[in-house]
Amino acid sequence: MKIVEVLTYYRPWVSGLTIYVERLSKALARQGHDVTVLTSQYDPNLPNYDVIEGVKVVRVPVAARVSKGVLMPGFGPMAWKLAQQADILHLHLPQFDAPGVAMRGRILGKPVVLTYHCDLQLPQGAFNRLVDRVVGSMNQLAGQLADAVVTYTRDYGVHSPFLSQFLDNKLHIIPPPVELPDYREADVQAFRTKHHLQDEPVVGIICRLAAEKGVGVLLEALPIVQEAFPNVRVLHAGEYQNIIGEEAYAARLAPLFEKHKSHYHLLGNIEGAELSAFYNSLDCLCVPSLNSTESFGLVQIEAMQNGVPVAACALPGVRQPVTMTGMGEVTAVSDHTALAQAIINILRNKTAYQRDAQLIGNTFLPDETAQAYVRLFQKLQRGKLIGKTVEPAAYDKLRAMRDSY
Repeated sequence: MKIVEVLTYYRPWVSGLTIYVERLSKALARQGHDVTVLTSQYDPNLPNYDVIEGVKVVRVPVAARVSKGVLMPGFGPMAWKLAQQADILHLHLPQFDAPGVAMRGRILGKPVVLTYHCDLQLPQGAFNRLVDRVVGSMNQLAGQLADAVVTYTRDYGVHSPFLSQFLDNKLHIIPPPVELPDYREADVQAFRTKHHLQDEPVVGIICRLAAEKGVGVLLEALPIVQEAFPNVRVLHAGEYQNIIGEEAYAARLAPLFEKHKSHYHLLGNIEGAELSAFYNSLDCLCVPSLNSTESFGLVQIEAMQNGVPVAACALPGVRQPVTMTGMGEVTAVSDHTALAQAIINILRNKTAYQRDAQLIGNTFLPDETAQAYVRLFQKLQRGKLIGKTVEPAAYDKLRAMRDSY
């Protein structure tokens, strides 16, 4: 099957969306499918054409930027060329260019699947609000043109104004792909030595420094946690410098990072065995996101696979990994006091929150996600698909596991 994956940013850009598409694309390629990723050449140093682990990548040059968005005059012609060759067009939203690709699919009679990863909510400002509305309109048009819409959980689907209009019609639930690189115990020891970790409790957060990730909430919670655990350390993995559109937010948090620098450590982006070592060094992971730009939090599953409980916010979708597994605590959004108490509870009795890590990991294997998409693609090739929006049986198994403890 020839599949074209379309999204604005792709690897080496680091975000939950890009990692999702990378894992899915590689899994589809491993299963014998012909996969092409159509994306932007957001960095002019990246090649226009590439092949990465069996996945063909086509990057279209960027002529101009509008906030976090990009304008690519060559995108339309390239999309038309690839659409003619494809069996399936798979769009990843939010994305300004999605309606044009979906329309090409309609004209050519090719099934169009749209995966909606999260809402777009840019930093404050009149211009960014205008951009939000424009992209929202583009998403809406793409959704109407698509043959199927996919999200991670019914919880997010029900609460999202965009997704809820497709509920019990063409909305489908597919677990996101999660995997971690192999590692050795020596990698963990090297990581702990590098960051001077001994026997102190370690709290982790993994995200780029962006306003919607709620890093400020964790910084506010830290002094309360220190009252119970004076030697607690926070390790923040993820890009924190020169994030497009987040310069003002970074400047606002800079004094807090300086104030807490003996307990809060910015690691930068980490990948490979070092990422697995990071999780193996944690006692608790935090996901304090603030709005619906976060729809699940793949990092929660990565942590749980390594026996690490999670303190997550109660956003729709984001609360589901903890709610389905029982492996952590869910707290009110933007409530630093509640977040601090959840962290304290987990640090005091980590083992009480631990669950079947293998079952959790198996639920979100990239090969399982790829197979679920292929089944959806094949059904669409046979004709229009309308039916109830039901969660996969794997989610019921997680809940049964949770209730057995």
